[in-house]
Amino acid sequence: MPRIRSHALLSLLSFVALAISLPAQQRAEEAEGETRSRASSSPLRLPGVRPDITIFTPLELPTPNALRTASGAPGPEYWQQEAHYRIDVALDPATREVSGRERITYVNHSPDALDYLWLGLEQNLLRADSLGTLIGAQRGVGGESIPSEGVVLGHVRVGDVDARYAVYDTQLRIELAQPLAPKGGQVELDLAWRFRVPEKVFRRYGTIDTKKGTVWEIAQWFPAMCVYDDVHGWNTWPYLGTGEFYTNFGNYEVAITVPRDHLVVATGVLQNEAEVYTPTQLERLSRAKRSAETIVIRGADEVGEASTRPSGDGPLTWRFQAESVRTFAWASSPAFILDAAGLDDCLIQSAYYAEAGRFWPQSTQMLRKAIQGYNERWFRYPYPAATNVAGVEGGMEYPMIIFCRGGNERGLFGVTTHEIGHNWFPMIVNTDERRHAWMDEGFNTFINIYSEAEYFGEEAKLESAEEARLYAIKSLVPIATPADRLDMMQLGLLQYQKTGLGLQILREYVLGKERFDFAFRTYIRRWAWKSPRPADFFRTMEDASGADLAWFWRGWFLENATLDQAVEDVTQASDRRGARLRFANRSRMVLPLEFTVTYADGTSETRKMPVESWFRSDRLDVRLDKKVAVQSVEIDAAGKLPDVDRKNNTWKRDE
Repeated sequence: MPRIRSHALLSLLSFVALAISLPAQQRAEEAEGETRSRASSSPLRLPGVRPDITIFTPLELPTPNALRTASGAPGPEYWQQEAHYRIDVALDPATREVSGRERITYVNHSPDALDYLWLGLEQNLLRADSLGTLIGAQRGVGGESIPSEGVVLGHVRVGDVDARYAVYDTQLRIELAQPLAPKGGQVELDLAWRFRVPEKVFRRYGTIDTKKGTVWEIAQWFPAMCVYDDVHGWNTWPYLGTGEFYTNFGNYEVAITVPRDHLVVATGVLQNEAEVYTPTQLERLSRAKRSAETIVIRGADEVGEASTRPSGDGPLTWRFQAESVRTFAWASSPAFILDAAGLDDCLIQSAYYAEAGRFWPQSTQMLRKAIQGYNERWFRYPYPAATNVAGVEGGMEYPMIIFCRGGNERGLFGVTTHEIGHNWFPMIVNTDERRHAWMDEGFNTFINIYSEAEYFGEEAKLESAEEARLYAIKSLVPIATPADRLDMMQLGLLQYQKTGLGLQILREYVLGKERFDFAFRTYIRRWAWKSPRPADFFRTMEDASGADLAWFWRGWFLENATLDQAVEDVTQASDRRGARLRFANRSRMVLPLEFTVTYADGTSETRKMPVESWFRSDRLDVRLDKKVAVQSVEIDAAGKLPDVDRKNNTWKRDE
């Protein structure tokens, strides 16, 4: 029997049993209220939605199987691909060219033989004829770029044999002479390539000129394997700029050759410190790894001094290694000030330039504090390094390295804790950001709320909750819409703010902190270094919290439902009975009902009715115990919820 019918039957039986024991006048009074309530009720349906689908109807999720279970956990047959990279890359500042050669070892853990492979060429977005350029996608992300040739391929080989391949916009397809065997088959690819960094790039990487030299931030820069998974097969959505990326986990060995006067920071752990740092810098770095306080590795007064770079002529090569990461980014500059501290076994450091702002000397401690908080609240940071870089990019995340800007303390900490928070979502929990940006941006926004509150000693709240409320009034698009189909306002308010607010409401208003935290930590732990889908998140949260939340997922994430709770009527207290309050749920979304009653004698009380109160009807009668006249009733007096019409949240007695 469907749950809603079962609950209604039990409620009706309880009502009949109660009615038998009530005095006649009281039974008549309650019957009148029940009749009015039923007459004015609606099935909590949304126009255009199937008539048998109410807000409480169970979700139609993919059928559980041995890969993704009914509990939301990965199953015993879950698999994912591996892609390991050995890359030699060189930066030529004079020509603005980045050139490289890479060897990719691709491991096919799927049950399918693969006849061809797909790789992403994200630099092709900057071509004048790219899909992203033609539809104006760049303008929605951060402004247009100067066009470039994109990725210029030198050779493409399978093993040591030239391969047949084709390029389509930002995708490269390589044909295999023999199918790649399932369940462990491996193939090695060899590619040579180059691209030019335009003087103006719309987002995520590029350059900024400073008094002591140019800062180069290099990201999404090498041909990378597309994901082949159990849900979509090859994931070949084009790179348009708004939707970020979905990649494979793998190990990286990267050698970066730059001018000798540069300092380089990158994803991973530096392997040749003695070759690229001076003895003084090595000693400072050694102290920093063991210090909770920030140690300056190269100070502002040392930038540009020949003595701060190893002696000799010609460029230097910096060698990095990283394990189990989903991509690799780096930054290089002669202008870098570098400082660092330690946190357990992790090196925390910041690379910035003198004009970046007066709060950048606090960056390492900001980064350290953010990581420490996420460790305690959610899941321990698993990597041996974390670096914050000041450059042209306002805020972007990669494994173990983030690009940030911030003019004041709140701005710098806000972008720092957000970008490093992405090392949990999606660098550890590997979200498909093209399709489900809310599962990384929104989840990250949620954990940022508590990080910022802790740092500044404030109450944890989403500052733009009112913005999200107002936008919900006119939005026709649900959170679950893919990022590339949204403009920047929609992206920010839906994928970031509304998602973050929704999880905060679920934690503090619906489930409670302990119950939510246990479930959310379970989700992170289950899906660390794996790739969950929305159904996996929904199922895990319900499984670990012990709650049916279909109504919340449907209303908040899968539809554009709005919330409108109202006080409809107050029948004042009599000598025998307390006042009766009538509430209404006037829109599709449902949430628990919290209201504050102020009595004529000056006292007040706050009560909360569970969301199940709306199972049978969108009208709800509540009888008060106190036999005193009611002065006022207010729903959500603290303003926690994004109610679209707050004017009907309050009732006041006529004087």
